[in-house]
Formats: sequence, structure tokens, C-alpha cells
Amino acid sequence: QVQLVESGGGLVQAGGSLRLSCAASGRTFSSYAMGWFRQAPGKEREFVAAISWSGGSTYYADSVKGRFTISRDKAKNTVYLRMNSLKPEDTAVYYCAQAGRDGYLPTSSYYTTSSYDYWGQGTQVTVSS
Repeated sequence: QVQLVESGGGLVQAGGSLRLSCAASGRTFSSYAMGWFRQAPGKEREFVAAISWSGGSTYYADSVKGRFTISRDKAKNTVYLRMNSLKPEDTAVYYCAQAGRDGYLPTSSYYTTSSYDYWGQGTQVTVSS
């Protein structure tokens, strides 16, 4: 049974930083792409960042490019999202997700929720102005 457990959310002032973590269990972590999505009140869940199964490729939403960094630690079965220069519009619940299929994914697949079969419970990030 796959489990994804996020941590690291909280309240931060604009311009500050946070690092989210997502600990995965239940499948061979190193075989699956991982993603981060977020959902603000009244809005649809949106793509934030993703990393390939090998860690060799990363993908970002335009709104976070240059400010956020996704990484993975295969020894710890954990994926991270480092968030710098946070803005009030980054306020949302952040979800970690694991791809349904192992190995290679087409680039377009990283950006869509339907590519991910497993989701964490979410962690709240609030950025005050």
C-alpha cells in the first residue's frame, strides 16, 4: 500500500522560505516520478513541480520557476520542495503525488493530475503579506 506523508508547511511572511518534504512508502520509490501540486480555496488543483524517476529531469510551473526547487533523496525515499521568495499567491494546500506508472513519462504527463495515482494528505502553506 502506497503512503505519501507531507510535512514542512506553515505560516511564513512574504519573501520567506519553506521546505516541504514527502516521505513515500509501499513501492520502489526510485522507480516513479514524483510531483507537487497545490490547491487554493475555491480553485482547482494546479501543477507546481515534478521530478523524473531518475531525478535527472525536473519540471516547473511558470509561476514558481526560479523560486522553487524540487529534489529527491532515494536513500530516504523522500521528495522535497524548496520554496524561496514566497508570495501571498503561493498560499495553498500543497500535495505530493506519485506517478501511476514506473519509469519514463512523456513530458506533458508530468503536468497533469491524471498521471499520478497516489496522493498525500496535503500540507498547508500560508504566506502573509
